[in-house]
Amino acid sequence: MLRIVKTNSRTHKPLKPISPRSKHISLKINDLSIGYKSKTVCNGINFHLSVGELSAIVGINGIGKSTLLRTLGNFQSKLSGNIQIDGKETNNYDPLELASKISVVLTEPIASKNMTVQELVALGRQPYTNWIGNLSPTDISKINTSLQLLELDDLQNRKCYELSDGQLQRAMIARALAQDTDIILLDEPTTHLDLYHKIQILKLLKSIAHETQKTILFTSHEIEMAIQLCDKILILDGTQNPFDAPCELIKNRAFESLFPSDAVTFDPETGSFRIQK
Repeated sequence: MLRIVKTNSRTHKPLKPISPRSKHISLKINDLSIGYKSKTVCNGINFHLSVGELSAIVGINGIGKSTLLRTLGNFQSKLSGNIQIDGKETNNYDPLELASKISVVLTEPIASKNMTVQELVALGRQPYTNWIGNLSPTDISKINTSLQLLELDDLQNRKCYELSDGQLQRAMIARALAQDTDIILLDEPTTHLDLYHKIQILKLLKSIAHETQKTILFTSHEIEMAIQLCDKILILDGTQNPFDAPCELIKNRAFESLFPSDAVTFDPETGSFRIQK
């Protein structure tokens, strides 16, 4: 268990935004095929993510959104293709080095909900602590800053089982943020949340990406919200898998092929889907 030294989190300064720079590509995917052993779920995936951008992976159920995220996070092996972080193939990173580059929030439940919020967020510092788990002043500062950014200061001593779904989701994101990686991957971060909290989480992620120059990628069924809030979107369709800014995807009619036209149509004027009655 990580040892946490009690401090007043409000005395710590927030993360300083990185000064503007040219769009550096932090994650690059070339001709990627994903799946399980001999079963291919999706192939021909090509896209790149730049620093300071919020991006989403959208598509129908079962197309491979979560499989792609798990593959990018090195939780399962790719079938073929290349995944590069800062120009270096992920296979060439050792596990500890990769953990300092990329953090992942999956949909699996946490190991123990008996932890406090502060203890959960502190787990994000494990790649940097010694085997005893002592937290340095830097570790504590990162933890407290993450608690602040996710507005969890008043909940940090609350047990995780006492939290609402939205509060627990914020705590999980804070843990990933405390890991202080350049890239953050999130699988369905708005699942089970009401409309207000879905918007709150996505706007918060966009703010973090832009202000701290993190590269944030998440999977979602909230396509209309992704269109309004994301800088880039990957439409996983199993064939073309188009990737671009939402306005360009709309211009190229990429969203119109997502669902059967006799059931749902996409309105490019409003960026929304309409049910065919």
